[in-house]
Amino acid sequence: QVQVAESGGDFVQTGGSLSLSCTVSGLIFADTIMGWFRQAPGKEREPVSCIDWYGQRTDYSASVKGRFTISRDNAKNTLALQMNSLKPEDTAMYYCAVFRSCGPEAIKRLTSIGSDWGQGTQVTVSS
Repeated sequence: QVQVAESGGDFVQTGGSLSLSCTVSGLIFADTIMGWFRQAPGKEREPVSCIDWYGQRTDYSASVKGRFTISRDNAKNTLALQMNSLKPEDTAMYYCAVFRSCGPEAIKRLTSIGSDWGQGTQVTVSS
């Protein structure tokens, strides 16, 4: 059984930074494409970032590119998302998830998100 546990969400001011992390078990992490998606109340899920097996390829949604950085540690089965220059529109629940694919087109598709994710961690950015 795949288990995903996110942490790091918080309340921050506009322009602030947060670092999210998640720990994954129940699968061969190094063989798994991973990523983050977010969902704000009343809005559709939005893939935010993804990373390939070895961390050599990363992709970002247009809304976060240049501000967020995804990384992984295969030795520790962990995934991270460094978020800088946060904006009120970044306010959402953030989920660490298995992704089916990663690429500049894949990051635009909801179908790129796999079937395993955690409970989420709340990020709130005040204006």
